[in-house]
This record gives sequence, C-alpha cells and structure tokens, in this order.
Amino acid sequence: MAMRAVTAALKAEADDGGVDILAVPAELSMVFTDDEDQRSLNRDYRDKDKSTNVLSFPGVEPDEIEDAAEFAAAGGPPLMLGDMTLAWGVVSREAEEQGKTLADHLTHLVVHGTLHLAGHDHIDDEEAEVMESLERDILAHLGIADPYEVELIHD
Repeated sequence: MAMRAVTAALKAEADDGGVDILAVPAELSMVFTDDEDQRSLNRDYRDKDKSTNVLSFPGVEPDEIEDAAEFAAAGGPPLMLGDMTLAWGVVSREAEEQGKTLADHLTHLVVHGTLHLAGHDHIDDEEAEVMESLERDILAHLGIADPYEVELIHD
C-alpha cells in the first residue's frame, strides 16, 4: 500500500510538470512511530508540542530536486528525497473519527507526505489548493474518495 501511494504521488508530480523522480535512482524513508515519538519530532522541528499524523523532512530543497535528479541519473548517488514519519495512534484514531478505512486514510497521508518531499506545501491558500487538488486526483486514480469532501448533515 505504501509503495503504491508513493509511486502514484511521484507519477502525478511528473505528469504535473515536476521532476520525474521515478526515472532516477531515489530513496525515501518511511517510519511508523508511536504518538509520543511523533510529538517529540513535531516539537523539536516545528515548535508544535503535540503529535500529528504525518511529518515530512525533505532531503533536498525544492529548487534543488531537478539538479539532484540529474546527478543521480548521470551515475551519482541516489536522489535522497527525504524522510516521512507517521504516528500510528493518531492515524488510526483519525480514520475512525472520520469514518474512513485505515487503509484509505493511511494512503492519503502517504500521498500527502510524499508530495511534501517532492516540494509541495500548503502554507498559504493558493499552495493548499494546488496540493489538495493533486491529492484528490491521485487518490481518485487509486479508487479512494476525496478526503477533503465535507459530508453535509441534514436534520
């Protein structure tokens, strides 16, 4: 599941005009951790003293990905895309609270984290819209419903 999600995200990134990371030797690490370890990472690296579902630590600055990919393609070391950590407790609780299967929610978070490693962000509204649209397209291709769709409750 995780490899499928990473591959789909990187393929979509290339199809969207980004670097074709799948065409070069590349590495990323993915760690499933507990909520307390994730909280420590979030506190130490983002100054947020709480656990969170996924954190991404890019190995290459977004404006350096293309050069790093070219170097890897030319026989240099693999493109070190970065590291992703997922807090198993947070992820499983969120899936239950949101009425999603654990597999679908986890797939979404792996896609989300991979897009961060590929240089996307959601700091401002415009960036968020681009990233969420890409996520929706990727997940639809994987047969997963729009994770951002709000279900209206009628009385």
